[in-house]
Amino acid sequence: MSWTAPEIERIDEPAVAGELDMFVGWLDTNRTALLHKCAGLTGEQLAQWAVPPSNLSLLGLVRHITDMERTWFRVRYRGEDVDKLYPGRDECFEAADPEHAERDLERLTAEWELSRKALDGAVLTDTFEWDGVGTMSLRWMLHHVIGEYARHLGHADLLRERIDGRTGL
Repeated sequence: MSWTAPEIERIDEPAVAGELDMFVGWLDTNRTALLHKCAGLTGEQLAQWAVPPSNLSLLGLVRHITDMERTWFRVRYRGEDVDKLYPGRDECFEAADPEHAERDLERLTAEWELSRKALDGAVLTDTFEWDGVGTMSLRWMLHHVIGEYARHLGHADLLRERIDGRTGL
């Protein structure tokens, strides 16, 4: 029997909160929505390409989002010297292996925790330098990361519907 992605309780965004808590709440809503789209699927289903030759898959999205979180929160914002987990231009998608689906989802949730730790003591007016772009604020970064999730959640909706017909997750 192959591994199946576990069910997850979705988190609703806060309706009333301070600005930083509101951003983090929306981010957590999007984070859990992605795992909710994966719930109940096998590694093989998660790695299934949407429409070959496109290499877009739910597992590829999980891997891409993991590196996206790692890059924005730890490398760019906090200046940590950590490598990508899935280096290479398209490795997140090309090398998405159903045998490693459980590991890849665990890496994602572990990265969420590290991203949360990166925000300890943060204020939205914090700035950081991004090579080739210049000075950026934490407020801008959080907007960007939430937007990245939103774009990919649309992809995840279509991928899930193609796999098993489920919609409205």
